[in-house]
Amino acid sequence: MTQKTLTYDDLQIVPADIYEQMGYRDQQPDESTIREVNFVINHVRAWVKPEFCFFVARDLPPFEMGRIIERQLRGSEAYAFFICTAGLAFEQFQQRLKKENDMVRIFIADALGSVIAEKCADRMEEMLQESIDKLGWHHTNRFSPGYCGWHVSQQQRLFPLFHGVTCGVTLTVSSLMVPIKSVSGIIGLGKDVRHLDYTCGLCDFKQCYKRKKRA
Repeated sequence: MTQKTLTYDDLQIVPADIYEQMGYRDQQPDESTIREVNFVINHVRAWVKPEFCFFVARDLPPFEMGRIIERQLRGSEAYAFFICTAGLAFEQFQQRLKKENDMVRIFIADALGSVIAEKCADRMEEMLQESIDKLGWHHTNRFSPGYCGWHVSQQQRLFPLFHGVTCGVTLTVSSLMVPIKSVSGIIGLGKDVRHLDYTCGLCDFKQCYKRKKRA
């Protein structure tokens, strides 16, 4: 099992990442929104501790992932199972904002939390690739329960594989992760697998938020 705790600066987040998550694409937010985003960033930067853990196994458990993911994992010689999270402190920060009913900062924090979790997963992928470079292996895209036909309830099969070492992330009875700004899933590894830059072409789920973001 590989575990690592990161800082905000380790994530290499730029404001444009947050603006895009907030829905801005070809236009800049207004000055008041930029000020609010910067305020939230500067507040969070001091204490947020994103964390990831992953392990590699040769065998694929009996998941029901659907044809899209199964096709992309074909040819894998091993599999990495991962959990990445913005952390409990960030979850508590979001809850405080909700109690204060600060709708602007609630919206910004929601976007920022999603970016933190995804960037944490990016750093996890980089460390994973470093660990398999010596084998001449590559890795696939990361795939998570809840997307590409892999039902979110399959989290209940994924999490026990970590034997309690889950970076503090737990599951609700409905298979949602807590802290909610977390990412989990699987990555295929091997000499004959590949990472694709644009994954929306793989998936036929028309309502996916990632598809909407890239539209």
